[in-house]
Amino acid sequence: EVGEPFKEEKAVAKYLRFNCPTKSTNMMGHRVDYFIASKAVDCLLDSKWAKAKKGEEALFTTRESVVDYCNRLLKKQFFHRALKVMKMKPDKDIKKEKEKGKAESGKEEEKKSKKESGKDEKTKKDKEKKKDGEKEECKKDETPGTPKKKETKRKFKLEPHEDQMFLDGNEVYVWIYDPVHFKTFAMGLVLVIAVIAATLFPLWPAEMRVGVYYLSVGAGCFVASILLLAVARCILFLIIWLITGGRHHFWFLPNLTADVGFIDSFRPLYTHEYKGPKADLKKEEKSESKKQQKYDSEEKSDSEKKEEEDGKTEATRNSGTDGSGGERHSDTDSDRREDDRSQHSSGNGNDFEMITKEELEQQTDEGDCEEEEEEDTESRPSHEKS
Repeated sequence: EVGEPFKEEKAVAKYLRFNCPTKSTNMMGHRVDYFIASKAVDCLLDSKWAKAKKGEEALFTTRESVVDYCNRLLKKQFFHRALKVMKMKPDKDIKKEKEKGKAESGKEEEKKSKKESGKDEKTKKDKEKKKDGEKEECKKDETPGTPKKKETKRKFKLEPHEDQMFLDGNEVYVWIYDPVHFKTFAMGLVLVIAVIAATLFPLWPAEMRVGVYYLSVGAGCFVASILLLAVARCILFLIIWLITGGRHHFWFLPNLTADVGFIDSFRPLYTHEYKGPKADLKKEEKSESKKQQKYDSEEKSDSEKKEEEDGKTEATRNSGTDGSGGERHSDTDSDRREDDRSQHSSGNGNDFEMITKEELEQQTDEGDCEEEEEEDTESRPSHEKS
């Protein structure tokens, strides 16, 4: 037997109801709010009941104490445990989606074939190269190391669980306790007072009644002007559209009836769009120019890479030839210098030898001449003596 909840339990449940993050969904044909058990435990551990007061112990000290207290709240029917059941798409919807995808792909291929037939062979080659590049990129993306795309969230529905107990984790619990928030209570009270004041309008003072009359007239004129503007902008759009044959789309105050703020509904002042054959041609030219720029950039990158590789190979070859050539030049220079030195030394030697021979001959000649002179001198006194 479960008794009525105490004041403390009501206060804890109210705090948990308005502070724990909740989500809404459908359950058994009704709109319900649910929360996750682990988030509820974290919320209560951060509450004032988890802090000890003077002379008193804290109500929540560990996660286990919070789980025990939530089990008490569950037994007193503040919330109940639910089970997530994923919704599966029927086979008919899956087949329809596949057929739609095939039809769209077939239409796109037909459009591409028509466009390619009207273009030159160069554009075809460019497209083929781009397709190959895209396929390679897709293959690279399919590798296990690459991050996958975000998967769409699957829809689910809630069903009542057989085991009604509170567990700390990713379990789902649906709220039964739905107290009135203070804000909603205050707004309801203000609304009731306003209705009573409006019913007592004949008893108001004369000055207040005149002021309210002028305010009501001004508000009515403002609303009427906005309605007239909405109609006038539609008429102006139709007139310009019919005169230009559907090529010019001119909207005055385009955000007047949009779901935006009061100030944003008057901004921008107008919008203009041209939807004619030139616009389509410009779009096609822009798309083609972008594709050509991408292709040119790819070609340039390939050519730059090739040039760099050729430059590197030439540099290595030149370095090798320069090394061997430098050695050869050095060898030839050394040989030449040695030859010059040998020739110079040999020339100097020959000159020295020739000079010595002449000197020797001159010396011999001079010696002979001196001997002859001595003989003459010797012979002359002998003759003179005789």
